[in-house]
Amino acid sequence: MISRLNNFIDPFRPAVVERPPSDLLKFYGHFLRQVWPVFAAVLVSGFFAALIEVALITYVGEIVDLVKDAKSPSTFIADHGRLLLWMAFVAMIARPIMFAVHTTLVNLAIVPNFTSLIRWQTHRYVLRQSLAFFQGDFAGRIANKVMQTAPSLRESVVELVDTVWFVAIYTVLALAVFSQADVRLMVPLGIWVVGFIGVLWYFVPRIKTRATIMSEARSTLTGRIVDSYTNILTVKLFAHADREDDYAREAITDQTEKFREELRLITGMEISVWVLNGILMVGTCALSLWLWGQGLITIGAIALVMGLVIRINNMAGWVMFVVTSIFENIGTVQEGLDTISKPHAITDFPDAKHLTVTKGEIRYEGIGFHYGKETGVIDDLTLTVEAGEKVGLVGRSGAGKSTLVNLLLRFYDLEKGCIKIDGQDIARVTQDSLRAHIGMVTQDASLLHRSVMDNIVYGSGAAHEEDAIAAAKKAHAHDFILGLEDQVGRRGYEAHVGERGVQLSGGQRQRVAIARVLLENAPILILDEATSALDSEVEAAIQEQLVNLMEGKTVIAIAHRLSTISAMDRLVVMDEGRILEQGTHDALIKAGGLYADLWARQSGGFLLENRVA
Repeated sequence: MISRLNNFIDPFRPAVVERPPSDLLKFYGHFLRQVWPVFAAVLVSGFFAALIEVALITYVGEIVDLVKDAKSPSTFIADHGRLLLWMAFVAMIARPIMFAVHTTLVNLAIVPNFTSLIRWQTHRYVLRQSLAFFQGDFAGRIANKVMQTAPSLRESVVELVDTVWFVAIYTVLALAVFSQADVRLMVPLGIWVVGFIGVLWYFVPRIKTRATIMSEARSTLTGRIVDSYTNILTVKLFAHADREDDYAREAITDQTEKFREELRLITGMEISVWVLNGILMVGTCALSLWLWGQGLITIGAIALVMGLVIRINNMAGWVMFVVTSIFENIGTVQEGLDTISKPHAITDFPDAKHLTVTKGEIRYEGIGFHYGKETGVIDDLTLTVEAGEKVGLVGRSGAGKSTLVNLLLRFYDLEKGCIKIDGQDIARVTQDSLRAHIGMVTQDASLLHRSVMDNIVYGSGAAHEEDAIAAAKKAHAHDFILGLEDQVGRRGYEAHVGERGVQLSGGQRQRVAIARVLLENAPILILDEATSALDSEVEAAIQEQLVNLMEGKTVIAIAHRLSTISAMDRLVVMDEGRILEQGTHDALIKAGGLYADLWARQSGGFLLENRVA
């Protein structure tokens, strides 16, 4: 039974990766529709649980009247045995069973699985956002929203279901019971209901707004703290712990002030409700005593009415707490969906095909891209990289070299023109198939905080361990990998490399990245300062493997150290997003243009003696 409840909601149920609605109610509905039978069961069990709670209070009044009117204490049990047994059954059996059903549904079926379902689906959507989406925000802040939105959505719905039934049933039945005793007893309760609704009507929307603002401040605070931890090396290098203190303190101060504003509203609501509760108790007590004095109601009715009033008072405090919690959670969900449900900037066309690379020719046809600005970066650039050709991109920082690579990988969409691989417009093929055919080694090799083996096989999911080790050997990484040990004692290829690979040196990270691309064996290869983090001895050792890696592939290489790409088939010299010169190293030196000037300013570095085949 427990196992079935645990698996009633499948967090990983088949679902299309789609944008969650940006409207708050539709956002709730998007996830609730997937699990509505469980919430319907919770609603039903909550209804009966609330009925039983009210019934228990009515039993108190009945027992008082039965005792008062009893003919003889010795025959009381015999006279009313069936009724008393029924009351005992409701209190001892029905009530625990109903609350057990309700609690079990919530704790076993909803809490773990519904939370995971929301996190899984929102994570999958956010993970497919564009590169610019992640570059424009704190990673910790984004992760915080994915993590917080799920439990906040779940809690607000569960609490709302419980609150609605208890408040509705208590209020309706209390009014019915009061009117049955004497219709005038409804007056204090009616005043209380109107006042209570008025208090909620005034305070709750304001609390929701403040909760949204406070949640945003909390996410910003989390982002700043995570940013400091992620860049701890920079913090240590520049001895700026005090500056990071100030950076975090500013966010903590802002979050604290926004939290105070929210709590001021909550305090005002609590005080208002306690005043209403006092009016209800005194008014009902005074009125019931007066009616009893007039002989219009019984002592049992007084006990019932006062029992219900005290229960309503206690419930009002609980409702106030729960309603506050509900709208705090709704505020968190609202703040989260503003990030989670942003549309993907880069999307596949509905009829997108898988890219098929037979040769590897790359054509930039009259492309324009300005990062959303009116001018600058790249405008009307045309370039063809023949199949199997090795092209080096040269130019000052900001010339547009990396932008050409990012556009080829479709990290951004063109504003003008098109890019084709073997005649196929990359905007018309799936992003996954495009990037699967392009291997890339960057200057700042980014590794996942997983094992070395996981990182090497990351680009080729079907690779065997033997193939990964062979690739590591070719990248001259095998020997240092065998000597690795992480903080929990994992060794060699099972050792974890730390966040972004911080447990490894820059050269070690680069060699693991090269092994990863060697194993991937994509037909198009991009080298972006691929050997810049290596010392001369290691660079010379793996240069032969890079030559082998490039063989038979279309290669685009970027390097500020010109000696590393001078032997390419062709060098393309860029400046301010335009192509100024093209040709071999020797031809460009003779031309005496920008390349010759850049070459003259540099010395040293690795120089291939022979042209890349």
